[in-house]
Amino acid sequence: MNKFFLLLGIIQLMAFQAFCQQMPIIPHPYHYEYKNGSFKIDSSWSIAAGDGVDSGTVEVFNDFMQNLYGFKFEGSGSGAAKKVGLIRDETLGEGQYRLSAKAGEVSITGSESGLLYGLFSLVQLVEEGKEGALLVPAIEIEDKPEFGYRGLMIDVVRHFRSLDQMKKMVDLMAYFKLNRLHWHLTDDQGWRLEIKKYPKLTEIAAWRDSTIVGPYSKPFVYDGKRHGGFYTQEEARELVAYAAKRHITVIPEIELPGHSSAVLAAYPEFGSFPMEDGKPLKGSIPAVDKDGKPLNNEISDAVPGYWGVHYNIYGPKEETFQFLEDVLTEVMDIFPSEYIHIGGDEVPKDHWKTSPIAQEVIEREGLADEHELQSYFITRIERFLNENGRNLIGWDEILEGGLAPNATVMSWRGEEGGIAAAKMGHDVIMTPNSHLYLDHAQGRKSTEPLHFCCYLPLEKVYHYSPRPEALSSEQQKHIMGVQANLWAEYIPSDNKLEYMIFPRLLALSEIAWLGEEQKDFERFSRQSLPVRLQELERMGVHFRIPEAIVTIDRDGEGRHKVRMESRVKGSKIFYTIDGQRADHTALPYEEPFALPHYPKGPQSTRLNYIVVTPDDRSSAMYSLELTAEGPKEIEEE
Repeated sequence: MNKFFLLLGIIQLMAFQAFCQQMPIIPHPYHYEYKNGSFKIDSSWSIAAGDGVDSGTVEVFNDFMQNLYGFKFEGSGSGAAKKVGLIRDETLGEGQYRLSAKAGEVSITGSESGLLYGLFSLVQLVEEGKEGALLVPAIEIEDKPEFGYRGLMIDVVRHFRSLDQMKKMVDLMAYFKLNRLHWHLTDDQGWRLEIKKYPKLTEIAAWRDSTIVGPYSKPFVYDGKRHGGFYTQEEARELVAYAAKRHITVIPEIELPGHSSAVLAAYPEFGSFPMEDGKPLKGSIPAVDKDGKPLNNEISDAVPGYWGVHYNIYGPKEETFQFLEDVLTEVMDIFPSEYIHIGGDEVPKDHWKTSPIAQEVIEREGLADEHELQSYFITRIERFLNENGRNLIGWDEILEGGLAPNATVMSWRGEEGGIAAAKMGHDVIMTPNSHLYLDHAQGRKSTEPLHFCCYLPLEKVYHYSPRPEALSSEQQKHIMGVQANLWAEYIPSDNKLEYMIFPRLLALSEIAWLGEEQKDFERFSRQSLPVRLQELERMGVHFRIPEAIVTIDRDGEGRHKVRMESRVKGSKIFYTIDGQRADHTALPYEEPFALPHYPKGPQSTRLNYIVVTPDDRSSAMYSLELTAEGPKEIEEE
């Protein structure tokens, strides 16, 4: 009998230890096994890099350790008493690694990128114990990514970002094991890259006189401030090298044939209409839109300060192609990326209906219409890129009129474009606006800053699956990966940039790294997210403080109890149930509280609350309706 209870006790202890050892790493590892105990790390530890290990990998790891914990691991030989050993093994795939941690020794084996990811996993395993001791659990990890392309797009046109801010974003991307930065450098509202052969791109196209204030609705109100900026080629190379050290490829985007108003403000001769006295003439061929109304032929001669699709695009003439080839030649010299992104989206092709230049090309080349003219335009650019050893990638509109032979498609208007391209045998990056556009709101309109369009909470991002069921298993092999996009029309500050990206980037990280069978939002939101958000605050990241997890259950006496659980470790919750606003003077949540009782029958209670982080940053006020059946969302007032 005593043996039975002893065995039962051991089982219960093991279960308790397993419960306590919740996996904090984001993205969640492919396979892991906790061993017995934990051990302390400190400045006495060293790092032993084996043959072929890039010293930059160690430097990046030590930068994180210094910033988070105030010390670095010095280099040493393999015989050091307490060390992290790095073994390079290129038989392992991109990002793949094995980690073994036990008292006195951590061993990481992987490809070069896998070694860095293994080191980042080690950083994320660190937990502060009593009196500030840094503890690491004994553990074995085998990890690898599901997708080879794990990306984030940042728009620096609508609002410019400093080089330091871009480096900060690269660091955070790498820390969560993303490996592609899509850099949106050109659009209607500005041009952000120095091109030495065409200086007016940075003298004129990089600057707008004013920018609209508030939502995109007429009549526009302007701020009266000149806005712009650009990266010198030296600065762009600096970011490329900085990212490469962190195993991130920077993919430049040079928009064509649309979203080109800024360029044409500087070089109008590359537009679709003949020039007269240094200015383009408006369209001379009468044409109507799909509703039978005359097309607007007016051409803007300035860099616009408002958003939307602009009616000014490149002309399909030899001078324009020469200009674009010159630009792309300089771009390719800066960016070694396999891909060059050419945009290709939202081209107002009706513009070409009124253009004698465009109509002449359509007739000469035997093209059916303006859709085929766009395909002709993009195919010429693809041929040039392919001749220079690069591949073209573009938004899903490049399907219109026929897809260029070797193009890769980014599917943003839902999944349909990606599905069509994959069925045609083309590679695809999934980036649907329904799930991966980070300029959309994260919460109720009343709790969020100005944003574009729609509602995209953390949970919806997390549940996105990049492999559509409409594709066969063979066709799904063309889904190369996934990307989230941050368009910056309503993002003027760096704090807001970080607010809109985080914590949703952490969900993106798990979409890109894990197979569907491994994803678990409950585990993500309750175990790893709170730890990582606390850490992000220590890193100086201005993330959105997410809503608490609120549940209602019954205690042992049958009373309904309200439980609140913050998604930021170490934070506090202040709440009201009397209809008043919640702030620091409200009730501090310390333990589950009883649901208010109404003598005359069931009624609901409004719960207002704020979450306050360890650094005393407050969330917006969140609200729920509490009933015996559970918490309910409150309709917008």
